[in-house]
Amino acid sequence: MGLALTELTVSHFRSHKLARLSLDGRPVAIHGPNGAGKTNILEAVSLFSPGRGMRRASAAEMTRRPEALGWKLSAVLDAQGQRYEIETWSEGGAARQVRIDGKAASQIDLGKLARVVWLMPSMDRLWIEGADGRRRFLDRIALSFDPSHAEASLSYEKAMRERNRLLKEQVRDAHWYAALEAQMAETGHRIHEARVAALEHLRAAQAQAETAFPSAELELIQTEGAMPETAADLREALSESRFRDLAAGRTLVGPHRSDLYGVFAAKGVPARDCSTGEQKALLVSLILSNARALARLIGAPPIVLLDEVAAHLDAGRRAALYDEICALGAQAWMTGTGPELFAELESRAQMLVVTEGTEGSTVAG
Repeated sequence: MGLALTELTVSHFRSHKLARLSLDGRPVAIHGPNGAGKTNILEAVSLFSPGRGMRRASAAEMTRRPEALGWKLSAVLDAQGQRYEIETWSEGGAARQVRIDGKAASQIDLGKLARVVWLMPSMDRLWIEGADGRRRFLDRIALSFDPSHAEASLSYEKAMRERNRLLKEQVRDAHWYAALEAQMAETGHRIHEARVAALEHLRAAQAQAETAFPSAELELIQTEGAMPETAADLREALSESRFRDLAAGRTLVGPHRSDLYGVFAAKGVPARDCSTGEQKALLVSLILSNARALARLIGAPPIVLLDEVAAHLDAGRRAALYDEICALGAQAWMTGTGPELFAELESRAQMLVVTEGTEGSTVAG
C-alpha cells in the first residue's frame, strides 16, 4: 500500500452529521443523486493536505447547518506501511487545527505525510478563464512536491498586500518599502522556483508515461517582461518599479504576474482553443502526471480526488482512466451519480452510496 486512508470519520461537516468509513488501499467509487453529499466527502479528504481544501472554503463555511458548532475530521493514514492518526477541526469558525498522533502539528507537517491531488468540475474552464485559476492549479501541483510552498505563498501575499496599501496611499518614502520588498523578493523567488520545478516533474512524467490521455506542453510565462532570475534581481525590479506601481496603485512585478500556458502537444493547438472534451482530457492527463511524478519522487502515489470525472468521459476513456489509476496503485476517490459509471472498475474498487435523509447525508458501503 502506498498512501491511503484506511479509516475516516466525518463529524458535523457540510451535510454530514456523522459518517464513519473503513477502507483499504483500493480506489473508492462514491455514487448517489446530485446534492446528496458526495463531493463533501471528497472535500473532507482534501483537508488532510495543507490549505483550504478543494473548494477553497473558509472553516466557517464547512460547518454543518443549522447547528454551526464547528466540525471535525479524523483519519488513519497508511503511508507506505507506517500508520498515522490525523485529526483536523475547527471550532466556531476559527482557523482549522491539526493533530498528528495526538500532538499538535502544522499544515506543513501534514503536507509531508499526506499528498493529495484533485480534479473537480469547476476546473473545467481552467484554460479559458483568468490567470488566477491557472496559478492556483500550478501552485497546488507545486505544493504536492514541496509542502513549504504554501508558507512561501502566504508570506509573499501578506507582504504584497502591505506594499499595495502603501502604494494606494501614495507613500513615497523608500524606507517603508525596503523590508517588504526584501521579503517579497526572497519568497517570490522561492515560489517561482517551485513552480518551475513542478513543471519539470510534469514534463518528465508525461514523457515516460504510456497513457490514453493527451500530453500538454506547458510553459510558465509573465504578463509582461520576464521573471527576474534571482531573489536579488527581483528585489531590484521591485525597487525600480515603484514609480510605475504608484501610478497603478498595485505591484506589477513578481510571481503573481505569472501565467500557465498550455498546448495540446499532438495537435499543436493552444489548450484554450481545444474542444471541451480535449480540455478535460488534458486536465486528467496532468493530474495523472502529477501522481506519477510523486510516485517516483516519494516512492508512493498520492491520494487522488476526482469529482464527477466519469460523467465527462466516454466509455473507452473511462476504462483507460480506471486502468491507469489501478496500475499506479493510487487510492483514488471518485464520485458519480450512478454505479454504472464505475462498471469498468468491477472488484478493483470499494463502492459507497451516499443518500440524503432527514438528518442529512448518509454513507453506506
